[in-house]
Amino acid sequence: MSDLNRSNLQRSQERPAASMSGYIMLLLALVALAGMVWGGSLIDANPELGVPVLIVAVLAFVLIVPGFYMLQPNQAAAITLFGSYKGSDRTTGLRWVLPWYARRKVSARANNIISERIKVNDLRGNPIEMAAQVVWRVTDTAQALFDVDDYKAFVNVQIEAAVRTIGSRYPYDDFEHQEVTLRGNHDQIGAELREELIARLLVAGITVDECGFTHLAYAPEIAQAMLRRQQAQAVVAARQTLVAGAVGMVEMALEQLSAKNVVELDDERRAAMVSNLMVVLCGERDTQPVVNTGTLYQ
Repeated sequence: MSDLNRSNLQRSQERPAASMSGYIMLLLALVALAGMVWGGSLIDANPELGVPVLIVAVLAFVLIVPGFYMLQPNQAAAITLFGSYKGSDRTTGLRWVLPWYARRKVSARANNIISERIKVNDLRGNPIEMAAQVVWRVTDTAQALFDVDDYKAFVNVQIEAAVRTIGSRYPYDDFEHQEVTLRGNHDQIGAELREELIARLLVAGITVDECGFTHLAYAPEIAQAMLRRQQAQAVVAARQTLVAGAVGMVEMALEQLSAKNVVELDDERRAAMVSNLMVVLCGERDTQPVVNTGTLYQ
C-alpha cells in the first residue's frame, strides 16, 4: 500500500456525537437539588431515610452538573473520551454529555482574512507584490482539530503558499493581450486561486467560499523601470496602429484618384504625394498647408 493510501486511511472524519438535550438534564439537576434539601431536612427526624436520600441526591447533582455545555448557531463541539474521538455535536442550545467526556468547541462561521503583502517572481522573473483576501470556514471539525496541529495557523501558511504558486504561474502583464496575466484576468486567476486553496486546505476540513487579490503591483525596485517599459510599449503599439491606418488611407486615396482620373501622376510625383500624406497623417503636430499657385511640377 502506498504512503498516500495510508495517509488517507488515517484521516479523521466528522460524525454525530451521542449527546442529549440539556434541558431534560437541567430538570433532573433541579430534582437532585430538591432531593438534597429534602434529605437534609430528614436527617434529624429520620436519619435512616434522610442520609441515603441526601447521598443519592448529592451524587446525582455532582454527576449531572459538569456535563452541561452550550452551543450557539454555526458552532460545533468535538467530543472525546480519554483522547478517543467520539463525534461532534452541532445541535444548538443547552446540551449534555457524561461528565468524563471532554468537549472542544469549534466555530463553523465564515472567517475573513487578508494576507500580508508578499514578494513573488512572476512567470517572467519580475518581482511583484501580492496580497489576497480569503473567506474560509470549517466544514469538518474532526479534521480541523485532529489532522493538523493548529488549523488557523495552517490556513495562513497555505494562503501564502497558494499565492506564491499562482503568482509564479502567470506573467504580471502582457501588453499584446496574448497571454493570461495576473493584472488582466482577475476572475480567472481568482477562481484558480480558490481551487488551489481548496485542494490545500482539504486535509484540515476547511473550504474556501471566496477569494481574490487585494494588492497586485510590481515591486518598488523595478516599478519605475516597468512603468517606462509599459509607456514605451504603448507608444510603439499606438505608432503601429497609426501607421497601418495611414497606409490604408493613402492607398485608398491613390486608388480613388486613379479610378476617377482626377489627376495623372508619374512615379516621382506619386512618391512625393505618398510622402506628404504620410507626414500629414502620422505627424504629432498639426500640419501647415502650403498652396501651390504654379504647376504641379513647380
